[in-house]
Amino acid sequence: MEDVHPSSSSASGASSPPAGDEPPFSITIKFTPESYSQDWSFEPGTTFTEILMTATATFPAYDWARCKAIPTRRAPGLKPLYKSGDDDDVLLSPLASNTLKLMAPKITDLADLREAASAGAAAAAALESRRRARRHGLKFHHTPRRRMQVHSLNSPSAAQYTFQTIRPLQHLPNPARSQAFLERLAADPGIVATMRKHQFSVALLTEMDPSEYTESTHEGTTRILGLNRNQGEVIELRLRTDAFDGYRDYKTIRMTLCHELAHNVHSAHDRRFWDLCHLIEREVVAADYTRNGRTVGDEEFAPERAGSQGEGDEEEFVDHAGWHGGSYVLGGAGEQGLSRREILARAAEKRTRERDGGGPAGDGSQGGGA
Repeated sequence: MEDVHPSSSSASGASSPPAGDEPPFSITIKFTPESYSQDWSFEPGTTFTEILMTATATFPAYDWARCKAIPTRRAPGLKPLYKSGDDDDVLLSPLASNTLKLMAPKITDLADLREAASAGAAAAAALESRRRARRHGLKFHHTPRRRMQVHSLNSPSAAQYTFQTIRPLQHLPNPARSQAFLERLAADPGIVATMRKHQFSVALLTEMDPSEYTESTHEGTTRILGLNRNQGEVIELRLRTDAFDGYRDYKTIRMTLCHELAHNVHSAHDRRFWDLCHLIEREVVAADYTRNGRTVGDEEFAPERAGSQGEGDEEEFVDHAGWHGGSYVLGGAGEQGLSRREILARAAEKRTRERDGGGPAGDGSQGGGA
């Protein structure tokens, strides 16, 4: 998680011009659900809005539009309780050197979680914009608002442009963990943003069984990382390691998802497909406000495991143009109706011909390694 809490360089939403020589002040912020306690520094003139924006960016799984904050030390003239919406414009300076306990309900609805992740990305971007402006000597002038606008959790696009159903494979070990992985992908700020921008809707996001999409020959091992059936009817992602004892790298799987989302528009791996795929990849990375910090998935879902060395050196492909009407298509109509094993065998033969100098066959539909 990126460290987005205000510092001495953070900007203010001042309701009155701060005194020229007035120093920054700090408030200890505590948020018990995340066992969080840290000092945040604020510029003179900063209002409660900035705490809400920072909390939104730091803990996007909570509904900060319903936040309450309680100062631990009471003082004459100090509010006993701060509420989002009612107190957005209240100055924080009376709380200097105090401790503020934040309370906010956790978002449980999946569609709201996705929207909250997008709101967190927007809040982080707004805070960074304020910091850049302050470094260039710009001032922020407060404009009164009725309530915060970063928590629009029920917009139509949140429910429409998303994954309508998320389901792991129940016959594989620990399906609850795969469910959590898929939900994290669906709520990823970059994925949320690009799906809304391009108006992507996917009926089912699920995992694939590695044993069904792995082919070993004397040439090595080939793995398919993702599939898109019927332009968004189903997207399957390879989450697990071959031995089912761990999960693959989160960012690699997210890049695979970018590839499969591009198949919602273009089936063949032509120039139009690759232009869109690379655009989606850039958008997802740009909208990911956690990219400069620790990402939970890299440790939680992809642990180091014995005997796995060399797996990453074997051949991995995102897909071969996906599924159409139940038949897997590598790029030629002659392969429709073949079994998965026969299709993967032909793919291995195709790669052997290309390595031996025969040149690419078909439309270059090797989906790109990940």
